[in-house]
Amino acid sequence: MSENKTEPKMEFPCDFAIKAMGPTSDDFDSIVVGIIRQLVDDIKEGAVSTKQSSGGKFTSVTVDFHVESKQQLDTIYKALSDHKQVKYIL
Repeated sequence: MSENKTEPKMEFPCDFAIKAMGPTSDDFDSIVVGIIRQLVDDIKEGAVSTKQSSGGKFTSVTVDFHVESKQQLDTIYKALSDHKQVKYIL
């Protein structure tokens, strides 16, 4: 008996939150937000949150934004993953 495993369907346009993690630095949050800002129309005030790891070595940046298509979302993931300071993306 075979099971069809398919990805959950997302309906676009939609609101989306992405989290990028990397080494703590003075500008890591600016880097992440800058990359996303180049690819989305608007990032609302209060849509960005940051959190340092317990040891302070890493920082996670979560950005909430409106995405128009899967292609746009894929482009955002690619742009973030191409940056040398971004180590993980959720």
